[in-house]
Amino acid sequence: MDQFTPSTDPVLNSIAWSAIVALLPLLTFFILLAVVKTRAHIAGAFALLAALLVGIVAFQMPAGLALLSATQGGVFGAFPVLWIVIMAVWLYQVTVLSGRFEDLRRVFDVIGKGDVRLQAVLIAFCFGGLLEALAGFGAPVAITATMLLALGLPPLRAAAAVLVANTAPVAFGAMAIPITTAAGLTGLQATDIASIVGRQAPLLATIVPLILLFILDGRKGLKDCWPAALVVGFSFAVAQFLCSNYFSYELTDIVASLAGLGAAVLFFRVWTPKGSNAARERLGVLAEAAEEAASATAGGGSRRGSAVATADTAEDRLTPRRTWLALFPYFLVIVVFGIAKLWKLGVNVPAFLASTDIKIPWPILHDALVNAEGKPISSTVYSFQWLSTPGTLLLLTGLIVAAVYSKYNDGGRYRITIGDAVKEIWNTIYRMRWAGLTIITVLALAYVMNFSGQTISIGTWLAGTGTFFAFLSPVLGWIGTAVTGSDTSANALFGKLQQTAGLKAGIDPNLLVAGNTSGGVVGKLISPQNLAIAASSVNLEGKESVILRKVVGWSVALLLVLCTLSYLQSTPILGWMLP
Repeated sequence: MDQFTPSTDPVLNSIAWSAIVALLPLLTFFILLAVVKTRAHIAGAFALLAALLVGIVAFQMPAGLALLSATQGGVFGAFPVLWIVIMAVWLYQVTVLSGRFEDLRRVFDVIGKGDVRLQAVLIAFCFGGLLEALAGFGAPVAITATMLLALGLPPLRAAAAVLVANTAPVAFGAMAIPITTAAGLTGLQATDIASIVGRQAPLLATIVPLILLFILDGRKGLKDCWPAALVVGFSFAVAQFLCSNYFSYELTDIVASLAGLGAAVLFFRVWTPKGSNAARERLGVLAEAAEEAASATAGGGSRRGSAVATADTAEDRLTPRRTWLALFPYFLVIVVFGIAKLWKLGVNVPAFLASTDIKIPWPILHDALVNAEGKPISSTVYSFQWLSTPGTLLLLTGLIVAAVYSKYNDGGRYRITIGDAVKEIWNTIYRMRWAGLTIITVLALAYVMNFSGQTISIGTWLAGTGTFFAFLSPVLGWIGTAVTGSDTSANALFGKLQQTAGLKAGIDPNLLVAGNTSGGVVGKLISPQNLAIAASSVNLEGKESVILRKVVGWSVALLLVLCTLSYLQSTPILGWMLP
């Protein structure tokens, strides 16, 4: 097959016209998803078809190479991207099947010291961060919204709170798959992107708990509980920065969430919230729910999934052992990933795992797709990371968790076997089949646009804004995530574009790709997908527009903060913040 070199101006020899034509696949995807309201995998399929047509007809890419580009993107979407997501969700499901998940919910009830506002912040922010680290894709919103409703909080406030809380952790969600995806598409180092995101997202993490207090109880809530919110947010932010820069970026959300929770435990030993009873009255919290929260503080815990108080029994009470086992999966993930990423005593584990990666030059495509110097481009080499990928590490972690839970089942109270856990893998794959198809089609779309030159053309055109593009960079991620509901998809769509624009405008491409990732986190709370999940979780189906009006201002305000930060980081003013 003849060799092909992408061009930035194949349409009328004009970069502008070429970029406008190259936007058609993205417009197809967004219009079908947001206006026509088709399902995401259908929109992705039609957008992929549009990308193939534009690549072949307008950008003059041979049809065979265009199709091969789509196959490499689809395979990358399936493994490692989808594999990581499935394993993360599966590990969460293991905790649910075992019954230990309910104990973890009780842990948050106990820590909140009977103040419904602080319980809500810990559940929505810290526990939501843990769920985002493992499950993502709407699960944190659905689960934490139900838990806030069980506390007796008004449905609209509960929905708004969990949506806003599901911002700071998103960039590192599902074991940081948005960053891993961006690195895979751009050829940039994931650790470099993560380190910059780790110097942007912590700003959100610091202020989000304060925003949650305002959403839940207005200025009075801020006045009563701001010290606790600041401690939780700041601890989360510090851990987020340290983990993403110096430990393992895949573990950032888990470490940060546990750090925020641990800081709350320590802080509540020396500080007591004010106005807890008055807050319950203002929020209209049911008396029964308040009594249950109080019994949880005394060590009783709450009944499963119910805000109705009942006589507490010894069987329901948390013990140190049950608390430890509830938290065990998250600590084990840290240990497993820490060994895989950092252990070099005796055996260099990271080097060993990297040596097992299988490099596969994509058939035909690798030799036919060349740069201006006539050399094959490195991104046509597919890396099969069968052992070193976070997905496989999560599989190992989940099997260990299942084995421990099956042995320590408290006389059959918590029942799960390794066989049950393995069976749940197939159930998880089946439940995620449409989400998985969306991931595969979006990655196939991204590869076609990247290899045909469509993305480069758009990036070159946008780079005409010069250094101001650093301000606009988060906006693209915000739009992409708001429409797709996924920061991973936003990075797949715009990661290469951001890199190209950065190189053309003289801006660090790592900063722009990081800006795309950070901008996406504040777009998620207004995505139709997340709004629908939140509405259904708090029994407000059909009221998505009401919830949107409650949170859209926060989304725009936080976006402007990120845009300003990204721009200043591209200048000497805050350039010192970058690694």
